[in-house]
Amino acid sequence: MTIEEIKDASAQTHPSRQHPWAIFLIFLRLGLTSFGGPVAHLGYFRQEFVVRRKWLDEHAYADLVSLCQFLPGPASSQVGIALGLSRGGMAGAIASWIGFTLPSAILLVLFGLGLAAAGGEYGSWLHGLKIAAVAVVAQALWGMGKSLCPDKPRATLAVCAAAVAMSFPSLLGQLGAIVAGALFGWAFLSTSAALPHSPVNAAVSRSAGIALLLLFFLLLILLPIAATGSDSYIVKLFDSFYRAGSLVFGGGHVVLPLLQSQVVPAGWVGNDAFLAGYGAAQAVPGPLFTFAAYLGAVSSQSPSGWLGAGIALIGIFLPSFLLIAGVLPFWERLRRYEAMQHAMLGINAAVVGLLLAAFYDPVWTSAIRSAADFSLASIAFLLLMFWKSPPWLVVALVAMATGLGMG
Repeated sequence: MTIEEIKDASAQTHPSRQHPWAIFLIFLRLGLTSFGGPVAHLGYFRQEFVVRRKWLDEHAYADLVSLCQFLPGPASSQVGIALGLSRGGMAGAIASWIGFTLPSAILLVLFGLGLAAAGGEYGSWLHGLKIAAVAVVAQALWGMGKSLCPDKPRATLAVCAAAVAMSFPSLLGQLGAIVAGALFGWAFLSTSAALPHSPVNAAVSRSAGIALLLLFFLLLILLPIAATGSDSYIVKLFDSFYRAGSLVFGGGHVVLPLLQSQVVPAGWVGNDAFLAGYGAAQAVPGPLFTFAAYLGAVSSQSPSGWLGAGIALIGIFLPSFLLIAGVLPFWERLRRYEAMQHAMLGINAAVVGLLLAAFYDPVWTSAIRSAADFSLASIAFLLLMFWKSPPWLVVALVAMATGLGMG
């Protein structure tokens, strides 16, 4: 047996703690190279930590992914936080998050600041970013619909949730659709397959987990009260993004309607700038939730820029930290409750409906203004769905096409 084989075997049987700096560098490389969205990110993580580094086995990784898909928030980022937590404690969790998040956050803030400085000079290619967003969201809607709404009851539930969201275009309407989906799933849906089972090192005691969960719920309750009674934009900004990070099930593109309902009606970010940034977010690696940094940077309120980006970014990711560190010590018990699994089936179908509503308004209604726009969006969808072109390339091509006057 070689020295490397001995190290690998030891890593599997006696998982060692990693220095936070080492964890940061590993996730920084992933943050620079992980294109393709949350599903692709989970594939990159599996290759890096199961196959290459052998930090955990296939069953433990599948169990961790199941937990993160069960919780609200960005699943791939939560998996990364949990991996950092299991290897380096809370410092490791923070290091993994910073490494994976920093590259795309910086790129999107720079894009936002450049957009603000340019004014309307680049309106044509910004329209291209909105057209590209149509194709990207359509692809996500298609994939999520096939996976999460494979039968008549869940497809019907998704369409009903979309109707509710469009009839009541507010955060309350979206929450109502999610709650109704959970109740429908609990009462009428069933799952034939048990969740994969293998323990994951929590690195957090149960008492600490309870404290973190209490903090999560306290912030969720108290921040809206504080924002209502305060004139501070910082409090309102942090509250809006904390709620978005706390209430979005499915992660990725599902956050679009929640963020849109928080920043556009309030006048913080215009709808055109919102969709342009969302299109740009498809062209960078790392988690899609770093779109929050862009929104904080381009806000019409003060502070904006780098400080606004930092507040929005911490606000939207903090719930993931509190939830994953708080729930992980109890996951072995929680996963046994079949009713929870049934409710999640309904919630997942409802969030597909929310994405369908967002696909129509604001994505479609603000981007598709002519036959040329529809043609470009169709070509982009074809490239993404059937030619398997990387999203960043499709976004760049569509933006160039509109910049040259084709849309």
